[in-house]
Amino acid sequence: MKEFAGKSASAMIGACLTMAAGAAIAQANVPSAHDATQASVIEKLARERNCMTCHATNRTLLAPSYRDIAKRYAGQAGAADEIARSIADGSRGKWGSIPMPASPQVAPDEATLLAGWILGMAPR
Repeated sequence: MKEFAGKSASAMIGACLTMAAGAAIAQANVPSAHDATQASVIEKLARERNCMTCHATNRTLLAPSYRDIAKRYAGQAGAADEIARSIADGSRGKWGSIPMPASPQVAPDEATLLAGWILGMAPR
């Protein structure tokens, strides 16, 4: 805790959240997001690749929220690969009757990065 001496509460919370998100992503075997700036960059990528047309971080739109996806896959071996595969290839029947279309506009390394970002939203 010495590293937090003299820092504001918001700085400590931000550092803890950053470490937790980085740990969750590292556990998912994907590149680590070390800070809030990296998470912001990944969210921007999700917007640019049209993921946010159907998904939101914390509420259901046409598709489940990223937090709901993270909750479902939390702690599962191979979760990041499964989510990345769903991003790339689409899926049917996992979340109801509306299928998720394939995302050819998302490169494989981007799908992996997005999957780790999503898994990092699981509650602790």
